[in-house]
Amino acid sequence: MKTKLKGISYSKYGYLFSIPFVVAFLIFTLYPTVYTATLGFTDCKGLNSDNYHYLTSDIFQNFRDVIENESFKKSLQNTVLIWVMNFIPQITIALLLTAWFTSHSNEIKGKGFFKVVFYMPNIITAATVAILFKAIFSYPVGPVNDILVSTGLRDSAFYFTNSRWAARLIIAFIQFWTWYGNTMIVLVSGVLGISPDIYEAAEIDGANGVQTFFRITIPNLKTVLLYTLITSLVGGLNMYDIPKVFLNGGPDSSTLTTSVFIYNQAFAGSYIYNRAAAASMIMWLIIVFFSAILFFVMRDKDEIRMNKEIKKAKKEARRAAKGGVNQWQL
Repeated sequence: MKTKLKGISYSKYGYLFSIPFVVAFLIFTLYPTVYTATLGFTDCKGLNSDNYHYLTSDIFQNFRDVIENESFKKSLQNTVLIWVMNFIPQITIALLLTAWFTSHSNEIKGKGFFKVVFYMPNIITAATVAILFKAIFSYPVGPVNDILVSTGLRDSAFYFTNSRWAARLIIAFIQFWTWYGNTMIVLVSGVLGISPDIYEAAEIDGANGVQTFFRITIPNLKTVLLYTLITSLVGGLNMYDIPKVFLNGGPDSSTLTTSVFIYNQAFAGSYIYNRAAAASMIMWLIIVFFSAILFFVMRDKDEIRMNKEIKKAKKEARRAAKGGVNQWQL
């Protein structure tokens, strides 16, 4: 709908304002994505890789090489494992803090201060956090080892960065500590968008805080929870900066993630661009697949059933109207 004032159309300015975003998206997002997808079907490798050719005999050879690569399999397992280890406590703590901050029965003083404190780790760059934790868990001298030895919990220092499970747990904790505040803010914003009348009605009916949270808050947060799951899935499966800076995939490739694997294939001396591109597209397909499952599982069944009933009613109305017209013609 065009808005006119004194014969001047202002709707075109909306298109003008969107041009910078469209241009930036085409140059920095769409073009690299399409170019990466095409490289997966070529023999592009090496520093002088300008003259590459598309594969003709077996166009999916690069994808098959990546899937059969043991390092890629291990990196995929590590990525999923570390993501699960950080996301479960992340969403749990974020939901508990959301219930605490949005409680209608218990008013808490200084909510704004605590929100800022919990969100603050998210504004620190991931590389800085990784370097900080590497220093905290350093061997043989480091704050954590000093505490363990001085308190008598251990006789000697523990080599955290040389233990596969300890390294995974530390990276998972860094991911959790960095992102739980952001998840909490998103969930709190979703709760604030729920009508207060619903909570007042529940309070009048005698519902306690736990019942209100699980019977009212969680069902009305389905869309926000879906957004949180999708963004966490995308971010978790693309985990790169913290594993790369913390231990560069070590020890024994226990913290090697798919993004670090792709970087190593393309830039860390290998320059196998076609295989790195194929691995990127495989990860893209995995993310799309699991995102589709989440959308399907968390779909609004009541809305779908209502839409089906509306469509059925419209069909019956059209059928009845057609029948009435035919009967009038006869």
